[in-house]
Amino acid sequence: MLSLAQLLAHHGCILVLDAVSTTVHVGLWRRDKPAVWHASEEESGRAVFKLTGQCLRDAGATLADVRAFAYCAGPGSMLGVRTVAMTLRTWQALEPRPAFAYLSLPLIALELARTTPAPFAVIADARRDTWHTVAVDSAAAPGPLQRLPAAALAADSIPLWQPAALRAWAAAPRPAAACAYGVPHLLDRHRDAPLFTETPAPDAFQHEAPEYKKWSAQVHSAATAPSR
Repeated sequence: MLSLAQLLAHHGCILVLDAVSTTVHVGLWRRDKPAVWHASEEESGRAVFKLTGQCLRDAGATLADVRAFAYCAGPGSMLGVRTVAMTLRTWQALEPRPAFAYLSLPLIALELARTTPAPFAVIADARRDTWHTVAVDSAAAPGPLQRLPAAALAADSIPLWQPAALRAWAAAPRPAAACAYGVPHLLDRHRDAPLFTETPAPDAFQHEAPEYKKWSAQVHSAATAPSR
């Protein structure tokens, strides 16, 4: 995995897109220059393009100047992530450029570990009575992103934190403290953390690859009709 500092050193100009929360963030990072950020609470299909244009205009740059993309692959709004992924694939088709994914909960866990006594866990609703979870051990080291049953989290005793900006469709398994998801601040503070993974085809994070059942077509006829 790579850090933002390493990406900047190698590529020089990176466009960052994050649409996993109720606020869409777009930032333009350039080597040896201040980052330019804009945010909006509009729906992602509009906000991503509007904010990108604002960042490029403020920096006096164009999309052609961007040498790599970075984006949050989740957990969070699936619609937001897939909007960003579709946008990046389109831009890559116009001009091939690498894309690097990072995850929201490990980034939040790193920030909390600076001031919060460990152990603790950061959670986000994964639906179907499960929760995305990053546990931080007693050495203040965030573990891997997991999906755990609500019952398992309810039976545990470590403190829980839940990002207020990530939508939830169910109540937390037990009381959880609210935490912020300020993307510009978090990425700047943790620019040396190995959070980024290159992805040849931008897409949403999934714990397991999707499974598909094979469907066999059958022509309807008198022979296949159910008997009465």
